[in-house]
Amino acid sequence: MHKWKYAYRPQRRQPVRRGWWFPLPIAAIIGILILGFRLGSDDNGLSAVNAACPPGEQCAPAGSGLLTQVIGDAQAAPQPTFVSEVAPPTISGQAAAIIEEPCGAFLYGHNRHQRLAPASLTKIATALVAAEGADLSTVVNVQVDGAELAASTSSTIMGLELGQRLSMSDLLYGLLLPSGNDAALAIAEQVGGSVSSFVDLMNRKVEQLRLRNTHFTNPHGLDDPDLYTSAFDIAVLGRELLQQPTLAEIVRTTTYQPAWEGLPLWNVNPLLYSYPGSLGIKIGYTDEAKQTIVAAAEREGRRLIASVLGSIDVYQDASALLDWAFNSIPASCNLSSDVVTPTPKTFVRNGFSGLLSWLLSAAPEVSRNRG
Repeated sequence: MHKWKYAYRPQRRQPVRRGWWFPLPIAAIIGILILGFRLGSDDNGLSAVNAACPPGEQCAPAGSGLLTQVIGDAQAAPQPTFVSEVAPPTISGQAAAIIEEPCGAFLYGHNRHQRLAPASLTKIATALVAAEGADLSTVVNVQVDGAELAASTSSTIMGLELGQRLSMSDLLYGLLLPSGNDAALAIAEQVGGSVSSFVDLMNRKVEQLRLRNTHFTNPHGLDDPDLYTSAFDIAVLGRELLQQPTLAEIVRTTTYQPAWEGLPLWNVNPLLYSYPGSLGIKIGYTDEAKQTIVAAAEREGRRLIASVLGSIDVYQDASALLDWAFNSIPASCNLSSDVVTPTPKTFVRNGFSGLLSWLLSAAPEVSRNRG
C-alpha cells in the first residue's frame, strides 16, 4: 500500500451544490461598479459658476481634484480642487498657476497652458538635470569667462573665470542665487559633454514629466524663438525642484561662499527677504519674457507654489496670489478623515481592484465598530 508521507491522502470530492444565492455577490459588485462610475461621471461633469472662476478657466467643485496629481499629462491636468468664494486678485502677469505641494493638487490657473518665454526660470530645469546627472562634489574645470559673457549678452553671472576649479555644488549655488548664466554653461558642458547635449537632457526631463508646453534651447534662459514654457509646466518643474532636498536648500539660501577668494553670492530673489514663509525658488527677466517667477511659501504647515509669466510687477503678483490661496482655498493635500473620507465611490472609479481596496480599508473600521 502506498504511504502518503509528505501530504494528506487525497479525498474524493463530492459535487458542490450551489444555492440560488450564488449569483448575488457578483450582481452586487456589478451594481456598485455601475453606481460608482455614474457618480464619478456626475462629479467630473459639474461646473461651478462663481465669481472666483477667472474668464477662460473651468473651475471644479470642492474635492473633485483630490485624487489627481499635477505630474502627468499637462493637457489633461485636473481642474482646480476648490473654488474660492473670494475672487482671485487682479495681476499684471499674462499667465499664472498655483499648485499645492506635496500632493500636487492644482488650485488655480490663468492662461496656464499658454506658451511664453520663461527667462531664467529655465535654470530650474538646468538644476534638476544637473542634480540627477552629476555628483555634486565633482570638481569642474571651468571653461567659461563670466565677464566676457556679461559684456556680450548682458547676462547675469556668478563671476566665473577661465581655469577656475569649483565643485558642482558651488556652480549650482551660482546658478540659482545670482542666476549665473556662466554657471549654467559650465554645468551644461560638465554634465552633458556639450551645451547642446545637455539641452537634450533638459527636454528629455520635460518629456518624462509629460509637460507639453515646454521646450528648451539653452540652459540659461536667454530669449530664443523656440524656448518656451507655460505657467502650469514651470510650476510643476518648481515642485520637482522643491522635492529635491539639496536644491530646495539652495533656493532658500540668502548668501553662500563658494570655494574661491571672491565675494560671497547673494540670492537675488526679493520674496525670500520680504514674503513671510518664503521658500524661494527662482525669478527671471528678459526683454521678451518680462518678469517671471516661480515662488514657494509655507504657512501653517501648507506649502504652495505659484508661477507668474509675463509680468510687470512679478513680486506683487506672486505675493497677492499666495496670500489669496492661503487665505481662501482650503488645504488640498490633507487626506485626514477631517477633510476626505474614502468611500466606495472614490475607489470604485479605479475598477474592481479599487473596490477591493476600499473593502480592505474599511474592514478595520467595521471590526472596531463591532467591538
